[in-house]
Amino acid sequence: MNDQLDLFQESLDLWENEIKSTPTREADFDTLSGEHQKVCYFPDKPDSNYMDNLGFPGQFPFTRGIHSNLYRGKLWTMRQFAGFGTPEETNQRFKKLLKKGQTGLSVAYDMPTLMGYDPDHDFSQGEVGKCGVSVFSLSEMERLFEGIDLEKISVSQTINGPAIILLAFYIAAADKKGVRADQLKGTLQNDILKEFTAQKEWIFPPKSSMRIITDMLKYCTESMPKYNTISISGYHIREAGSTAAQELAFTLADGFSYIEHGMEAGLDVDDFAPRLSFFFNSHLDFFEEIAKFRAARRIWAKHLRFKYGSKKEKSWKLRFHTQTAGCSLTAQQPENNIARTGFQALAGVLGGTQSLHTNSMDETLALPTEKAAEIALRTQQLIAYETGVTNVVDPLGGSWYIEKLTDEIELKAEEYFSQIESIGGVIPAIEQGFFQREIAKSAADYQRKVDDGKRIVVGVNEFIKENEEIDIPILEIGSEAGDDQLKKLLELRNNRNNENVKISILKIREACNNGSNLMHPIIDAAKEYATLGEIVDALKAEFGEWHETAVF
Repeated sequence: MNDQLDLFQESLDLWENEIKSTPTREADFDTLSGEHQKVCYFPDKPDSNYMDNLGFPGQFPFTRGIHSNLYRGKLWTMRQFAGFGTPEETNQRFKKLLKKGQTGLSVAYDMPTLMGYDPDHDFSQGEVGKCGVSVFSLSEMERLFEGIDLEKISVSQTINGPAIILLAFYIAAADKKGVRADQLKGTLQNDILKEFTAQKEWIFPPKSSMRIITDMLKYCTESMPKYNTISISGYHIREAGSTAAQELAFTLADGFSYIEHGMEAGLDVDDFAPRLSFFFNSHLDFFEEIAKFRAARRIWAKHLRFKYGSKKEKSWKLRFHTQTAGCSLTAQQPENNIARTGFQALAGVLGGTQSLHTNSMDETLALPTEKAAEIALRTQQLIAYETGVTNVVDPLGGSWYIEKLTDEIELKAEEYFSQIESIGGVIPAIEQGFFQREIAKSAADYQRKVDDGKRIVVGVNEFIKENEEIDIPILEIGSEAGDDQLKKLLELRNNRNNENVKISILKIREACNNGSNLMHPIIDAAKEYATLGEIVDALKAEFGEWHETAVF
């Protein structure tokens, strides 16, 4: 015990010294009543497990946060997800959100873009610009960020199967603005493993997809040091119906798989692990969600340090973006969604998120209106500036309930890791339908409870309004966006150097077969104004397409 006390005192001294040298925001950190608040609270007499399980903020195992003073130093990035219609329309929404205090951008692409189709493809009919913005070439990426300083603004992009192509468009667009790749900040949500598990927006088979991801990882490690190479997503796993423990376990398992593939490709773990980030769901079980985030940090830190041999603390620190739970929103009584989102956002903040998106109340009905998006952003600002929860680091740390939940979720996650390892790893588990079956069982169990009235959903199975009329404004996307994008696509093909495009496409196919990094020829093709669909078709020709085995 004396050794534990010595370690506690040594770590406390280290933490206090770091606090003294860490910048602090200009803010009043007292309570509304004027009571002084310490940066963090911890026991005077820690038990024997304190240092192993909790420790201090900014110190291993990072259960209490990855920064010594967390939001006293810097608030989370308020990054609202936005995208609809044409790039010009989304560009205007971006600029309005930035004026209202948003501190980062997050791009939502439409379904044709997500699936790698140009606007003139048969599968694109009626879908262009409907659930996100349509971007089919460098020209559209340029329009999307017209008048926005890409050197200063952090940009997250939600794209999966064709992520390497959209990243190439983004790099090329920045280059035309005079912004080098090594100056770009942001995150690419290109976690293709979760697509096979939950969201189902894939293009290429798992092994070919991992080849593409690894090429991106190598390129970004060498050329984009400020960019988060992969955003490993549990969000869609939770949206598909998983439990909190399954979301955590399956997401971290995907993360470990990316670590292993990067190391197998010859990369040093400490060269690329610090630029991996995570994307989690924040659901409605308030304390369970907070415990999930705390357990995630501890698991990642221990595995990176002890299993993968990482030597740098930056690699041990799990950084994550949070989005409130879309699956919890209801079409019935949609104004209730404002409250749901507020509780979920607060859980994300108390869990120590680095970035946050709050869903809008109308998202079960349509894409968010400007007013609904503003209310969602204001929800974050209210938490940040009026609740006092940002005054103290990990204010719930030490709670018997929180710590028990954290331990339980960690244990369940470790049990899943053992199961996945016994199958042969993440890709064999995907191919055998393991993740899909587990999530399906959990989703069915939850729905059964709702149907039986054992789980109350306000406005859905209790406190119902008969003959309810929805009277909130709805954003409607007509066919004009599709017509406009088709026109611009035709103009692009008529005005570019098509011979250069053909040569660039050929070089992509050659790279598929000779093992060279795909990023370089795809960036070159982007600069020649090759389209998304043309590049995807070239990759399909060499890698094929994925067809999922049915899971029963």
